[in-house]
Amino acid sequence: MFKKFAFLTTLLIILSQGTLMAAQLKDIKLQDTNIPVIFEKHKTLPIFNLQLIFQNSGYINDQKTPGLTSLTAKLLNEGTKKLGSVNFARELENKAISISTNSGFETFVIEVSCLKDQYKNALKLLKSLLDDPNFTKETLEKLKTLQLSKLQQKQDDFDYVASSNLNKLVYKNTPLQNSSLGTIESINKIKLKDIKENLKAILNLDNLLIAAGGDIIFSELKEDLKPILKTIKPNGKTNFEKIKISKTKDEKIDIKQTQQSYIYFASPFFIESNSKDRYKAKVASFILGGSGFGSRLMEEIRVKNGLAYSAYGYITNKKSHSHFTGYLQTKIENTNKAKKMVKNIVEEFVKNGVTKEELESAKKFLSGSEPLRSETFSQRLNRAFMLHYEGFEFDYPKKELEKIEKLTVEELNSFIKNHTEIKNLSFSIVTK
Repeated sequence: MFKKFAFLTTLLIILSQGTLMAAQLKDIKLQDTNIPVIFEKHKTLPIFNLQLIFQNSGYINDQKTPGLTSLTAKLLNEGTKKLGSVNFARELENKAISISTNSGFETFVIEVSCLKDQYKNALKLLKSLLDDPNFTKETLEKLKTLQLSKLQQKQDDFDYVASSNLNKLVYKNTPLQNSSLGTIESINKIKLKDIKENLKAILNLDNLLIAAGGDIIFSELKEDLKPILKTIKPNGKTNFEKIKISKTKDEKIDIKQTQQSYIYFASPFFIESNSKDRYKAKVASFILGGSGFGSRLMEEIRVKNGLAYSAYGYITNKKSHSHFTGYLQTKIENTNKAKKMVKNIVEEFVKNGVTKEELESAKKFLSGSEPLRSETFSQRLNRAFMLHYEGFEFDYPKKELEKIEKLTVEELNSFIKNHTEIKNLSFSIVTK
């Protein structure tokens, strides 16, 4: 009974958060630099959340030294040189403050979360971290050892091996050919000066976008952030060109001591992240392989033919790249049959499109699951950032659902038939 009550209480909080608040686009002017700020006032709970998001600064820039940005983020999670990792962590824990750094492919993010009454202390600790990161050889060697250990373990993770081989196959000679973890060879070569130079390049005021909010006033936040922002220097806004996936079909088979085959696949899907047809790609992706049970891939491969426990496929649509990709595992003896079935399903999907029943089912699920995509305040701030980053207004999700609701089978199938490039599937297979 208590668990049920707790669940209902949490649900009410989530629903109230979604109805009472809305993000606004503001700015902070610092000398000649105008820093955009996505701000959301939060009156329901006494909390504070801040995300310093450095655009065009993720491991997209790691092509020469894979894993460098990942290690840089990890080092910022090791506290200050003065206090050290343990004492800095203790300072945070005593005040229930969280400061964490993570790197994505296109962004580098420093996030701060705390209760309102620790807001000032959280900002002071953030400034001390940026002023005096724990740049010591001992810390770096510890992190490198952990990273190398993880990479060694990944050699026996056949999902990781198949996925990595696929990236090398379809994104050869691009930043996407390596994972964020880097390689054993590249990690061994990284020196402390490389981390320092990389962080200096990342912390570029001209690339900064701030997402912040909570039970605070923006004018107060604006003034309190200025001492921190003054430690970050402008260095010119950077951009990247869209990374192109290979248009040709290819295949790589890696022989391992495995009990089953791991099949990963990808193909081009030419669409811009801010395309007016973005919502159509979302629905097509859901029906083809993104919805689990009920999707074409799952129904044909698992339900009807029993070739795999699960089978997924989805369209990735980012500013830096776009493609269709998926995966499944099957018995060794069913490898070729499963691979052929994936090809046939995709070809049939392009040729004949979706059914009215599939479209209606997709509409119901996407509409019903929309509120769950912004359950926490941090999630909503991050989502608001992504919308702004990709060139959309903050109310785009609502408009997208309206477009999806009005979408006809004829419109969707016309869109699908225009993307014949999705049939150019490349495969990465780990088998025995």
